[in-house]
Amino acid sequence: MKRFTYWPQAYLGLVFNWGALIGWAAMKGTIDPAIILPLYTAGICWTLVYDTIYAHQDKEDDVKIGVKSTALRFGDSTKPWISGFGAACIANLALSGYNADLDIDCGLSSHWTAWPYYPFLAAASAHLAWQVSTVDLSDRLDCNRKFVSNKWFGALIFGGILCGRLVS
Repeated sequence: MKRFTYWPQAYLGLVFNWGALIGWAAMKGTIDPAIILPLYTAGICWTLVYDTIYAHQDKEDDVKIGVKSTALRFGDSTKPWISGFGAACIANLALSGYNADLDIDCGLSSHWTAWPYYPFLAAASAHLAWQVSTVDLSDRLDCNRKFVSNKWFGALIFGGILCGRLVS
């Protein structure tokens, strides 16, 4: 896609996160759009964040060989763009978690207490905000470090989902 569009990271997100749809259908025998569509959208937005950071490592080479990327498309506006995609990712994960009943009433009040999915989501959100705010997009090594640190974002989301299911 890098030969045809400045949005190859979006196509990667569409394909890479297709597994959310397949996995849900395989486990549940159906697709619940209220849960799975926000989850799928969150995955696409997350891919746009981490792969745009990754693409900044290659931008000089991409220009030389004539291919495209969101790093080239966004240029100096990359941080606002990936901040928006990060916010959309977190919002969609929150919506998906809410629709999947990853919250329980702990009996502490008449309002539901979001334990433990949402604290994990808050930690993942802080991690994503740290990535975006501290990445030096002109430093290949720093871009790689931030890209690799996404394993912790994924681990936090997984931990929140797992604990949310174990507790509820």
